[in-house]
Amino acid sequence: MKTILLIDEKDSSELSALLKKSGKTVHTVQTEKEACSLIAVADAVVMAVPYQAMLSWQTALIAMRRTPLFWYCTDQQLPQQLDWGYSLDGVLFPSMTIQELGHAFQWGLRVHQQRKRWTDEREQLLQRIEERKWIDQAKAVLCEVRGINEAEAYDFLRKQAMNERKRIGDVAASIVKVYQLIHG
Repeated sequence: MKTILLIDEKDSSELSALLKKSGKTVHTVQTEKEACSLIAVADAVVMAVPYQAMLSWQTALIAMRRTPLFWYCTDQQLPQQLDWGYSLDGVLFPSMTIQELGHAFQWGLRVHQQRKRWTDEREQLLQRIEERKWIDQAKAVLCEVRGINEAEAYDFLRKQAMNERKRIGDVAASIVKVYQLIHG
């Protein structure tokens, strides 16, 4: 993690200096428009903003790009009830040494990568469930229209998918949609 996008609404140069001292390249921004133009080159984002602004910044940044997000928390900003939002990978404090910052960044990167793997896996599982629904519906349609059992319907779908060089879920969806169009 070499390049940091620092969101610093108050333009406090102490954090920027500390990050630079730890060997990071720092791009400081104050607005979403500036962040949008630089987020592509950033390895991570540090938000030096009040707690109330941090949640809205998280939402905006996630919409721009998935990247590790850290919040720079000063003692005055720490709320009584902590709800970090849904995508915070780490918290940095003014009292941290350069070595502690390095460890915090490494830990946050691991957290971010794990969350990314979970998100990707979740999306794949949801896609499989959706595909399974289409296959089950198509088997029911084929059983009704062709008068065959479920195993034969599945074999038909599989062979059709191979012949058309498509995924079985796509073939199943096509069959169901045509059936609904005709019998709708």
